[in-house]
Amino acid sequence: METVCNKLENCQVEIVATYEGDEWKNAQKKALNKLAKQVKIDGFREGHAPAKLVKARIGKGRILEDAVDVILQDCYDAIFTDNGIKPVDQPQANVEEMNEEVLKMKFTTTVAPEFELGQYKGLDVVKEIAEVTDEEIDSELKNYQEQFAELVIKEEGTVENGDSVVIDYEGFKDDVPFDGGKAENYTLEIGSGSFIPGFEEQIIGMSNEEEKDLHLTFPEDYGAKDLAGQEVAFKVKVHEIKTKVLPEIDDELAKDINRDGIETLDDLKLYINEQIKNRKQSEFDQKFYEELRDALIEASPMDVPNVMVDKQLDSMLQEIEQSLSQQGMTLDMYAQFIGKTKEDLRADYREEAEKRVKYSLILDEVVKAENIEITDDDVDNYFDGISAYYGRDVDEMKKIFANNMDAVKADIASQKASELIENSVGVNAE
Repeated sequence: METVCNKLENCQVEIVATYEGDEWKNAQKKALNKLAKQVKIDGFREGHAPAKLVKARIGKGRILEDAVDVILQDCYDAIFTDNGIKPVDQPQANVEEMNEEVLKMKFTTTVAPEFELGQYKGLDVVKEIAEVTDEEIDSELKNYQEQFAELVIKEEGTVENGDSVVIDYEGFKDDVPFDGGKAENYTLEIGSGSFIPGFEEQIIGMSNEEEKDLHLTFPEDYGAKDLAGQEVAFKVKVHEIKTKVLPEIDDELAKDINRDGIETLDDLKLYINEQIKNRKQSEFDQKFYEELRDALIEASPMDVPNVMVDKQLDSMLQEIEQSLSQQGMTLDMYAQFIGKTKEDLRADYREEAEKRVKYSLILDEVVKAENIEITDDDVDNYFDGISAYYGRDVDEMKKIFANNMDAVKADIASQKASELIENSVGVNAE
């Protein structure tokens, strides 16, 4: 086999492969022998007719066509590997010339883009380290106070902001009751913003069993079009007023949280500190990752073929669909729920998919530039990690990935490249 490789525009590569001599003759013989087993000729047992008779019955064209299949089965991978080509989509094959003496085929495929690796160490991106302030801890303690507050009936006095009231109400538009505007013994927390603006505010100051007419205007963007922007009146009667009594912030509150290891207020503060720190650090890490990735992409500009982006999009949407399936939803249902189509979702995620492709290609080049090698310990640590994540035995996971070890090692190498890049940038405490 002789090949000529030509690089075309838009990440396309063309390989012209020529087969002749014994290689092409042997392929025709294999094709003829295979066809002979399928041809029945009178006077001969099936599969035992002379080659000349079989050839005459079948015809040269059919033999040559099947010989092309033989060539592709035997030499397909070599066409690309011998030329150092890694297709990123399904190659297109066309026969340029075919007779008993020679076969010439043209293969066209898409490959990853060539680009110049730019700066990848010491980029102007800072990794923030989260710290927790006393004010943040106090705020969370107040949230726990709210969670464990008790509502006590207010025997005397009037409604105040923060109280809960039990009310009857009925709404009227032009003195006519409107649908959905009536309830009895409804519990409402004043200041919660549950009702339209002005409703809760006008209840403040009312006392038990007091009745009052509220004059309000529905917001212009209200969901019910017949009420949006309209002036209405509500008749309201207060039946009961409850005031919120907050517990003390002390050891008893800590015990009420009912979490293992939390017995005192100091224990609770440590727990809150850890929770806030982890949450903030997760946000910082995500921000850092996105900024670092954007900086890498900016330093190594490239144009990626659509087929690579489309494959990444397929993978991302598949992950989303798997996540949705745990909630009993499909991707179509989710798209419909948010008022979009699948194509809308693809358009929404396309920019992220393109960034992921570029970032992956940059990491591949960093692996080469840094001569990153994978050790047996690296592989063992990788399987320890995924086995723990999936709750499966290590040996079982190794068997599952036995035929994809090259992909596993490539993944490990990318992780090491990513860590090298991340460790080269500055760190800043908050």
